[in-house]
Amino acid sequence: MVFIAPPATVPPQLVLPTAAVSASSTAPHGWAPYTVRAGDTLEGIATRHRTTVGVLVTRNHIRDRHLIMAGTRIQVPRTAAAKGSGAAKSVVHTVRAGETLSGIAQRYRVPLASLLKTNRLRASAFIHPGQRVTVRGAAATAASARSAARTSAKAATYTVRSGDTLGGIAVRYRTTVGAIARASGISSRSVIHPGQRLRLPGSARTSSSSSVPDTFNGVKYPRAIAEAAAHNRAILATRDVPSRSETKAMIVRTARRHGVDPRLALAIAYNESGWNQRAVSVANAVGVMQVIPSGGQWASELVGRRLDLLRTQDNITAGVVMLRALGRATDRTEHQVAAYYQGLGALQKHGMYKDTKQYVKTVLALRKTM
Repeated sequence: MVFIAPPATVPPQLVLPTAAVSASSTAPHGWAPYTVRAGDTLEGIATRHRTTVGVLVTRNHIRDRHLIMAGTRIQVPRTAAAKGSGAAKSVVHTVRAGETLSGIAQRYRVPLASLLKTNRLRASAFIHPGQRVTVRGAAATAASARSAARTSAKAATYTVRSGDTLGGIAVRYRTTVGAIARASGISSRSVIHPGQRLRLPGSARTSSSSSVPDTFNGVKYPRAIAEAAAHNRAILATRDVPSRSETKAMIVRTARRHGVDPRLALAIAYNESGWNQRAVSVANAVGVMQVIPSGGQWASELVGRRLDLLRTQDNITAGVVMLRALGRATDRTEHQVAAYYQGLGALQKHGMYKDTKQYVKTVLALRKTM
């Protein structure tokens, strides 16, 4: 994301806290190595391996639970299916509108890396409705469905109050809009109304100190910022946003229009949000390009009109024009990328921070694949 220098570093995307799991049950079938792929998050890895972010953080001594780089090797719990001696089952899945490879991997409880390898696809590959994807190692699907049913049966209930949104309730109870929708038997795009009773996943719980997450990397953000982030997250949860393929095309068009390398813009947007307009960080970095409000104001001045960061095209425009300005203010692409992440003033004063160097390395590697 872009800062007006020199601010503190902000995470590229939010990973909500997950309920803790007792040490005695964290890995009943042992541990296995896993190599992080581009686009992975700890939340997604935890979901695929039936564990929690907290368990992965503790096991792997991860200091920053909001940021994990491609190529990192971590330990994840083995699943019962992986430990068993029976042959893994293969399933042919027909892609439906709105589905992603990571979503399919989570649905069948298989590693994304395995799904990509089986189908000879890259992490940045696009899939389309009607496409057939082979899923190997899907033998645990039935067991997972039974487990999900048990969780649903234990789900708590929540009575909707005036002003509530699915996104806001998800943030408050440390879960997701999709999880609440599945437990309640409604669409994730449903409009809820006061008095309506929703079912919450069994693992959902409120924070003991605050209704919204407000801390990242040891930095506690002002309550107003945390609440603004939660509000934006809730708004975007109810809006229609472009698909990843549509978002990619928008980034390319916008970058070309403003004289920015499209591959670089794509790489930064992919690393920041996975080309996801609904991503909002705890520091209120919004959308595809993860732009904070002050950055949006600067970008508005650059283009001569007010940009609405909650609109996908305006969000992309903001990130691209700031990337253009940073390119003109630096002499190397590495410094341009570093300034986008760290802030130009902080870069000029302190040089690249350790995490900035890894960010730059990841973005430049992604650019080669675009």
